[in-house]
Amino acid sequence: MTETAPKHTPSPLRESIATILQRDPAARSRLEVLLCYPGLHALLLHRWAHACWQRGWHTLGRCISHAGRWLTGIEIHPGASIGRRVFIDHGMGVVIGEMAEIGDDCTIYQGVTLGGTSLAKGAKRHPTLENGVIVGAHACVLGGFTVGAGARIGSGAIVTKPVPAGATAVGNPARIIMPKTEAQTDGAFAAYGITNSDDPVSIALRGLIEGGSQQDAQITLLWQTLEKLAAQQQAQSCLPTDAARAAHHFEAEKIKGSLGN
Repeated sequence: MTETAPKHTPSPLRESIATILQRDPAARSRLEVLLCYPGLHALLLHRWAHACWQRGWHTLGRCISHAGRWLTGIEIHPGASIGRRVFIDHGMGVVIGEMAEIGDDCTIYQGVTLGGTSLAKGAKRHPTLENGVIVGAHACVLGGFTVGAGARIGSGAIVTKPVPAGATAVGNPARIIMPKTEAQTDGAFAAYGITNSDDPVSIALRGLIEGGSQQDAQITLLWQTLEKLAAQQQAQSCLPTDAARAAHHFEAEKIKGSLGN
């Protein structure tokens, strides 16, 4: 029997660079990603800070976290747990709380807050993102609940309750939209949490807007028709009638005979 060689697991740094090249069309080379992507730098510093935190070196972990915040604009508490192949795009203003848990292959955009609403120490105050979650720009996920695998948080959404796997949360407060078919959860990457799912509120608003536009067009058409009818009526009123023509008929022979006499 031949023994199969164990698969080589790439380093977290190589995985992170490959993930950025895959998900960001603006990324051109590995060197550019390594030097110019603050999300990558923040995650690398967080690994050191998290290792210190787990060993009980809390102050050192906080110092490394603070240095990462100053360098990248991304604040990650050293107690937060972050999986592999996580991509923080742009990243400025991202805040990730102490008890937040982020699974593998998640994507987080600028201005996102993974925060808590409770002041109780020791309680699970921050959210858990399962694998493959996408959180759009400036979204806030607040509380100690779970966002299911493959879920998408739309840009600007305020999420304060659990999100099922594969669902989309949009709006403030967030509305949960479940996909109509399994084909909509095929794992395709959706930048900023935007999907083809139809938001019922958006559908209703779109219907109102389209209905109003149709009414405006009909009213404009009616006004044009009325103006044409009014112009035709005015033109007809200016023409002399048959009685008026008879009363003003010029009798040239009669006048000529009276002058001859």
